[in-house]
Amino acid sequence: MGETAAVATAVLWATCSVLFAAAGRRIGALSVNAYRIIMAVALLGLTHFVVFHTLVPDASGAQWFYLGLSGVCGLALGDFGYFGALVFIGPRRGTLLMGMAPIFAAISGYLILNEVLGLWDIVGIALTLFGVTWVILEKDEHPNEASVSAKHKVYGILCGLGGGIGQGLGLVVSKYGMLIAGGNEGQALNALSSTFIRMLVAAATVWLLVAASGKLPMVLRARKDRNAITRTLAGAVTGPFVGVWLSMVAVTYAVAAVAATLMALQPIAVIPILWLAYRQKTSRRGIVGAAAAFTGVAILFLV
Repeated sequence: MGETAAVATAVLWATCSVLFAAAGRRIGALSVNAYRIIMAVALLGLTHFVVFHTLVPDASGAQWFYLGLSGVCGLALGDFGYFGALVFIGPRRGTLLMGMAPIFAAISGYLILNEVLGLWDIVGIALTLFGVTWVILEKDEHPNEASVSAKHKVYGILCGLGGGIGQGLGLVVSKYGMLIAGGNEGQALNALSSTFIRMLVAAATVWLLVAASGKLPMVLRARKDRNAITRTLAGAVTGPFVGVWLSMVAVTYAVAAVAATLMALQPIAVIPILWLAYRQKTSRRGIVGAAAAFTGVAILFLV
């Protein structure tokens, strides 16, 4: 069950990245992030009520704290960087750059859980960085792929790195909150309730940031773009609703290393999706880079 959920998560996240990138080009990454997360909260809340007959998850204070913190890191701040990367450098490069999240998960796991990196861990990190760098630095010489200016490429790389750090750290903290924070007297929290807590706190954070930045009027006007809102809703269903829920199922029922490796198939999954949706071909260099990055992630989490 866990391994199947992890593979499904990778495919769903790859799909939503294409949908969010298209919506983001019309209304901006900030508006997409704000609307997709409130849509996910509504869907998760309704599902939680149908399944458990309550809107408030039965979790300990510690579980609320750590899962909420993981929501801020991974789903709010991390996804801000993710959507920025999608808009600036496109879904293929943006998704591949977010494939670095497992590296930051390994680093935060060492700092938080005292997990020591061995030789093969370092080899995996180096290989993944090579694959990502190989694709990011390729010249835009293929007519089937939109050109990206040097300025936007720098912005996209910085956004992607920030998103990778947030998502990697959020994964470690969420697992701690779901499976460990209950303590001896508590118990592991189910995947749906864990996802709902993370998304609820993340939504509050996102909308507070929108209001604090003075962008609320702009975000509210974005709802008039029906095409973008429709794409955002479709992405919310495949990504933060079903996708994130399945990622928690994967972590619950599968070995974390196996689940993380299978979810890292997202950069590979996005290539055929782009071809089916836009007939967008990927260069040989892009395929080699994606394969190298995934191999590095596999080494990192299977040793």
